[in-house]
Amino acid sequence: MTKRILVVDDEPQIVSMLKMRLQANGYEVITAADGEEGLQKAKDLKPDLIILDIIMPKMAGNEVAEALKEDDQFSKIPVIFLTCLADGMVDKQGSEKIGGNLFVAKPFEADELLLIIDNVLKK
Repeated sequence: MTKRILVVDDEPQIVSMLKMRLQANGYEVITAADGEEGLQKAKDLKPDLIILDIIMPKMAGNEVAEALKEDDQFSKIPVIFLTCLADGMVDKQGSEKIGGNLFVAKPFEADELLLIIDNVLKK
């Protein structure tokens, strides 16, 4: 069964690149351009994984993740924060778990992100 990934980021070039790479690797991809749209799509479409930017219009990524974690229906969906804010916390070669969420620093290597996604979805 094809895994569904929701990509929520306000940078169209990042969304486009991720969508193309993820689809090429067999994932179904849903996109949203801001936090409110991302939260609604997460609730409506129940993705297997969410990639979230933190700083976005209308609703920040961490607020989206908190809203989902408060609801038992969505609390188990893994979240990968893809953000420039992670720079001080995360080595550019990988990711780190903070509060149960993974953080990947921008700029990132697409192949490394794909490995992280594959590992998270195999659990």
